[in-house]
Order: sequence, then structure tokens, then C-alpha cells
Amino acid sequence: MTLRLPQAAVRGFTPNWFAVTMGTGAAALVLAALPLHGAAAEAAHAVATGLWAFDAGLFVLFLGLLLARLALDRGALRELLEHPLQSLFFGALPMGLVPIINGLVIFDGGPRAVSIALGLWIADVAISVLVAVAVPYWVITRQDHRLDRVTAALLLPVVAPEVAASSAAVLAPHLPAATAQWVTGAGYVLWGISVPLAFSLLTLVLIRLILHKLPARELGVTSWLTLGPIGTGALGLLTLGEAAAHAFAGTPLAEAMGAARDLGLVGALLLWGAGFWWLAGALMFTRHYLRDGWRDGLPFNLGWWGFTFPLGVYTLATLKLAQVTGFGALADLGLALGALLLALWVLVALRTGLDLARKAVGTSAPGATAPAAPAMT
Repeated sequence: MTLRLPQAAVRGFTPNWFAVTMGTGAAALVLAALPLHGAAAEAAHAVATGLWAFDAGLFVLFLGLLLARLALDRGALRELLEHPLQSLFFGALPMGLVPIINGLVIFDGGPRAVSIALGLWIADVAISVLVAVAVPYWVITRQDHRLDRVTAALLLPVVAPEVAASSAAVLAPHLPAATAQWVTGAGYVLWGISVPLAFSLLTLVLIRLILHKLPARELGVTSWLTLGPIGTGALGLLTLGEAAAHAFAGTPLAEAMGAARDLGLVGALLLWGAGFWWLAGALMFTRHYLRDGWRDGLPFNLGWWGFTFPLGVYTLATLKLAQVTGFGALADLGLALGALLLALWVLVALRTGLDLARKAVGTSAPGATAPAAPAMT
């Protein structure tokens, strides 16, 4: 199989394709985190490693396509930033990189892999903060938004820093103490940049749902995006607390970081509970759309990848809470959510592949006019 990338496809490429790498990376990390044993655990780890490597290849391809478009068309960046939906998917780029960074540690863990992961994480932090500041600026000053058109897609750019924060906790235990200290400290700052703002937007989304009901069916999957900041926020609090307590052991901040670990557990449970409400809502909203069937109720577009990453991070938070608390019910729920995530990933990946083969998936954001996709032969 060869990949043809005609100029028209490059010029039509948009950042929403990075949602594919977000979802695929989340599936790989969840598969590796499932509490399996024996041969099942070995098989899951092998599949997760392959899926992670595939995801890394996709990310490199998509990054190349985006950079090629920006190089070919000097007005492309402004065009994307001015679009009220496409601009939000710039947040998918740094979030799509995080599973690759985490995978370098989880699936390799050697000194060279950790060093590469740290360099990529620093770049990811810079991009995440830039996106979290710049895209909302364009939303506020250049774009036309109304309450009846608001969806949870607004969360995409502002959630990126907290996703990077959760990655800091994966990296820190593998770094020298001094480096681990500033990485975990930066992680808390990133969490603070993102989570309060995300909850402000969640309030706006809830008001919109109450006043104007569900979004159009083409944007129906955005109801799952609400799980993203809640799941990542819970996971970040829990894992940053553990990493900071270890990194600052024997320092004047040891006691404070021990308290942060304990408060992180309580905070993660609280956030997990908030996420459970939004998970129940997403399930019920999806059932509402599906009264007319998959084809008519939820017409396929790249927005379907919104089923995967938010559910993935909420599942990872569930599994981590089960590990820390020893609550068997959380472990069982984590397994169930993991199974649901993997089933959804297979479904969405198959639909994406089939539509790519038919040249039917566009490279624009859901709900926008879609130019031709990269052709595969």
C-alpha cells in the first residue's frame, strides 16, 4: 500500500485529524493499564505497544501534513484561527503528542527514551500554553459565537495544559531529583492554568444544554468531550501528588508535598464523581441521538473520535483510583470502561478507514465543508 498526498489534500488538511492520534494513543495507554494477569497481560501489553507505535507514526504524518499546508499557504494559519470550530482543534495537536511521550516511558523506559520524552514534553508544554492562550483570544476577539451554538468543543484548546500536567507525573519518577522537582512543579502550574477555566466552560455548556437543548446531530459526539478535563484533572491530581511526594522527599517541601499527595487522592475522587454525572449524560444523550439509528442519528465524521480520548482519560483515572484505594468496584468499572473504549476505538477506526478508502472523509472539522482527504491506494 502506498500513500499519495496530492497538493489538494495537503491544502485541505486541518488539525482535527490529530483527534485520531489522541484517541489511538488513549486506547494504547488504557490497554497497557488494564489490571490483567499472566498471558492476558502479556498479550495486552504487546498489542498496546504496537498500537502506540502506530499512533506515533500517525502523529508524524499528520504533523508533516499540517506543516506542509502552512508552508504552501501563508494565509492558512489565519484561516484556521478564524474558523469557529477548526481553530479549537489546535488543542488536539499537543494532546495527541502526550500519549506518545507517555508511551516512551511506559513501553521503553530506558535512559535515551526518557531523555527524548523529556524534550518532547517541554515542547508540548510550550505548544499547550500557547494554544490555551492564543485560541481563546481569537475566539473572543475574531470569531462569531452565540450561546445556542456553544458545544463542549470549546474545551479542546484549554484542556491541553492539564493533559501535559498529567504527563509530568509519568515522567518525574524516571528523572533525577532536581529535574523531577521542577517538572512536577510545572505540572501543578499547568493544572491550574487549565482545570478552573475548563470548569467555567463546562458551566457554559450546561447552561447552553438547559436553554437550547442538544447540539445538532453532526456535533452530537461533542457531549463526550466533557469527560476530558474532568478525567485528566482527576488523573493529574492523583499522579502529580504521588510524583511530587517522591521528588521532594528529604527537602523542606517534603511535608507540603506529602499533603499534596493526600489531597490529590481526595480531589481525584471528587472530580471522578463529577465526571460520572457527565458520563451518564453522554450515554443518555447518545442514546437520544441513536433513536434514528447510527446513520441518521449520528452521521459519521471525524468528530466520532471524540468518543475515545475523553473516555480514555476518565478510564485511566478510574483504574488509577482503583489501584490507590483498593476499591474493587472501581477496578471492575475501569475494566468495563476500558472494554467500551476499545470497542469504540475499533468502530471509529474502521469507519475512518472505510471512508478514507472511499475518499469520503473530509479533512475539515465536523460540521464544516470538507475538502478531499488524503487518498490511499
